[in-house]
Amino acid sequence: MQKGWYRSWVGLVAALTLIVAWPAQALEIVFQPVAPQVYAYIGDIEGRTYENEALNANLGLVVTPTGALLIDSGATFQSAQKIAAAVRRITDQPIRWVVNTGGQDHRWLGNGYFKAQGAEIIAHIHARDDMLARGPEHIRANSPVLKEKLVGTEPVLPTRWVHDDDTTLDFGGVTVQLVHRGGGHTPGDTMVWLPHSGVVFTGDVVYVDRILGLHPVSKTRTWLKSFEALEALAPKVVVPGHGRVTTLAQAQRDTGDLLRALRAHMGRAVEAGVDMSTAIRTFDGTPFRHLKHADVWLPQLANRAYLEMEME
Repeated sequence: MQKGWYRSWVGLVAALTLIVAWPAQALEIVFQPVAPQVYAYIGDIEGRTYENEALNANLGLVVTPTGALLIDSGATFQSAQKIAAAVRRITDQPIRWVVNTGGQDHRWLGNGYFKAQGAEIIAHIHARDDMLARGPEHIRANSPVLKEKLVGTEPVLPTRWVHDDDTTLDFGGVTVQLVHRGGGHTPGDTMVWLPHSGVVFTGDVVYVDRILGLHPVSKTRTWLKSFEALEALAPKVVVPGHGRVTTLAQAQRDTGDLLRALRAHMGRAVEAGVDMSTAIRTFDGTPFRHLKHADVWLPQLANRAYLEMEME
């Protein structure tokens, strides 16, 4: 990497870390550079709204000599069209590949548009059953919020499934590693690691600035394994699933530390026979109060972590 670019890149990353998220407004998709030929769109950190078209998550773009790799396809067919237009403002290369980093709606419900354009769509096999089960559920849940903006959206599965924990692929001469450790937020959660630039797109393995979410399909045990795999990569730049472009240290504070604290506290409570209500009440969420939506989500996170550890 040339020194001039490196200095500019470091300055840019520092500036991006000051950006918490764009406020809720009419959806405008702009990819910002984070490394040479590597870009990120930083989505809203609020909930799903008509204005943000349920694209309250981050996306990635890697431009190669023979085509563009898109990381996550958006929540709807119509937002996928906007994503494609935003990519065209960056490069003339066609979007030849799409990686879905998990089974949450904004990771893959734009697949139909990109499949129709001839893109190969890739995800981990552990995402398949989750997508099949929850795709229609996502459509139903988003319908009253998105209204006509959901028109044209159908659950379209990836065209290629990978099966290994670590899968190395070549996209136009660029080496990309897909890293999966059993999921976390969703079963198919997969990180996209770019060893040539030191950038990792974590999907929902990492949340910064806002509190992480646990759902019935989430598993803190495998989520922590996924996070440990991230730590082993020692990336220079972390593009989280939600929140600003950041560092590994910030990812550890906002996601890794919270997962570890939940599992440690709830594990002790379950082992000691402490009832769930007491375990939730005595969980110290103080280090995580700075995260958006913490007051709403922390009790729910504690609840789900306790129930999960009862079953382990």
